[in-house]
Amino acid sequence: MELNDARTRPAHPHLPPPRAPFHLTTWVTAPRPEAAPGIYRQHHTPHDPKAAEQATTPAGPLLLRAALNLLAAWLVFIYGRGLALSGLGLLGLGSLSEIPTILVALAVNLLIIVGVIRVFGYMGRWREVGRRFLLPLLSHTVTEVPPAPEAAPVVDVWAELRPVGEAVRRLEGEPVGDVDYVRLHQAWRTVGSDPAAWQEFAAQVAARGGAACAHPSEQRDLPGGRAARHDLLVRQVRLGTAQDVPKNPVAHRNAGFALDPRVLGTSLLAVGPAGTGKTAALARPVAEALCLQALAGAACAVVVGASDADLGPDDWYDVVIAPGDPAAPYGLDLYGAAPHSDEAAARLADALLPDELAPRAESARAAMQQVVGPYRAAYGRYPGVRALRALLAGDAEGWAELGEQVRKSGRWAEFEADLQQRERMHGRADDPGALLADRLALLDRPALAAGFSGGPDAKPAFAMRALEHPLRVRVKLPERSHPEAARILSRLLLGQFTQAAADRRDRELFAGMVLDDATAAVDAQAIRGIQRLRGANAGVVLLLRTLSDLPEALRAPLFGAVGNRMAFPGIAPWDGRLFSEAWGTHLVRETAVTHVPDTSGGTVRRAGRLVRKALSGTTAQTESVTTRDVERHRWSPSDLAHALPSGHAVVSLTSVTGEQVPPLLVDLRH
Repeated sequence: MELNDARTRPAHPHLPPPRAPFHLTTWVTAPRPEAAPGIYRQHHTPHDPKAAEQATTPAGPLLLRAALNLLAAWLVFIYGRGLALSGLGLLGLGSLSEIPTILVALAVNLLIIVGVIRVFGYMGRWREVGRRFLLPLLSHTVTEVPPAPEAAPVVDVWAELRPVGEAVRRLEGEPVGDVDYVRLHQAWRTVGSDPAAWQEFAAQVAARGGAACAHPSEQRDLPGGRAARHDLLVRQVRLGTAQDVPKNPVAHRNAGFALDPRVLGTSLLAVGPAGTGKTAALARPVAEALCLQALAGAACAVVVGASDADLGPDDWYDVVIAPGDPAAPYGLDLYGAAPHSDEAAARLADALLPDELAPRAESARAAMQQVVGPYRAAYGRYPGVRALRALLAGDAEGWAELGEQVRKSGRWAEFEADLQQRERMHGRADDPGALLADRLALLDRPALAAGFSGGPDAKPAFAMRALEHPLRVRVKLPERSHPEAARILSRLLLGQFTQAAADRRDRELFAGMVLDDATAAVDAQAIRGIQRLRGANAGVVLLLRTLSDLPEALRAPLFGAVGNRMAFPGIAPWDGRLFSEAWGTHLVRETAVTHVPDTSGGTVRRAGRLVRKALSGTTAQTESVTTRDVERHRWSPSDLAHALPSGHAVVSLTSVTGEQVPPLLVDLRH
């Protein structure tokens, strides 16, 4: 059974949970200036490059220089004014009447003041002193009076929906959350010029108000509240703050750090040992963001992790798959509802084989295809785990029945060669079918059997082809009770996701996958699939404890396949080396100071140096300063392994349009 949407879940209307008061007009009209990828745009203040460059001057020398220039300006004004008036007196100023004399004196004073301020204010950088020290002081001492509510600008937040007519008036009279606002506008844009769709949308708004066009689950927000800060209008989730350090680009310093689909569309790889916050600071907020965007009709989410991983409560999701848990409502289609049997068989064969058996992958795919194709032709469906295992192992009774059914279907000529080839391989030492049957035995366990398609007791099966709907899917892997089965399922899910996301006809929804532990899921096929996601409005977030768990041949290709790379504290130096090489080098101005004994001068100076050495015990030296630009790693392996503070991470970003952000040091706690 293929599950195409979430309509099989019971509908329970859910109002937004209580949290900080939400004011729709304030949220919609909040400033969101254009910014580089990774910057949280809501209320962001872009950096002034000139001011940022000037701000690098230490406060002490800056204030001292300003004070000295102020003293010099006062002296120049006093004496310059006297000299100027004396000179004018010699030219006949004293012969004028009283009023012209006063006017001329005022003009002279004004000219001198303007000249002094321009010259000494520039040299003393008075404007920077005022900006850095006086304005903040005044802002603390002057009370800012907020404008009266009636004086606030009136903004029509429903202007885009006004063509619907009087139905929009209902939205003005009831509380509407950010999920509702984004969902209604998303639905309105899909209406287009279709009159029937337009009328249906208007009827829904008139009848249900803010609950119109709701997600099939009828939820209007996530149960239990939100842990992260979201801005659904630009689809961002805030994860932390970029630090004000020289290694960070000036535009990102002290700015909020956020992820959105234009960044996640190039996929993200995060590496860090257990306990460094990968799940809490990255996987859970991203899963939360994807679930919220699914409720708004803009995304679909597949979140995969161990059953005890904190990736949000089950109420966040429409489909919860937990192999080994009898209470789990859904199972998993091992074939992903693939339209072509060869594609489905190849994907399953790749998932079954561990890394050490990768050389036998081609023969294993062929063996799987020689069974799955004829079975589907004979019975009109894919085989279940138990039936597939028996056929791969060469069960005589099963083979006889399969051959008879293929003949009855009228497709014997099409599959005769496959069936005969598979039958010849039965019992041979190099038969890949026996290997696949042994691997399938890991899934054909009593506790797991009901979780997969096929069999009378099978649960409704989720198929990855359902990614064209705003679904929220949580897969709980049985890592403790069946660790090898969990690894097989991890590989299978990643392979199915990359294939299904790339093959979607309608790519309007962003398809996101969060894989909490991707160690077993990454193989050569998965890496090629990840590369195809950039143009498919889809992306994956892969979390690894260490790159050493991957075969060495896969590490560099994986780094090349993802556009975003994130290093957490405590990674091994050999892991840091890959990050350091991927992030490259930049030019750094390096100053070298050399001291050599002073041998200059004549007899008198030399005698003086000898006396000084005898009295102080030190040798007079000359100082030589050399400045040059040298290439240095943006982040060295040693820095990544030993210098990252707890609660921080270094992350580089690439957007789907090719914009790149060099590695940022981010505090994930704020």
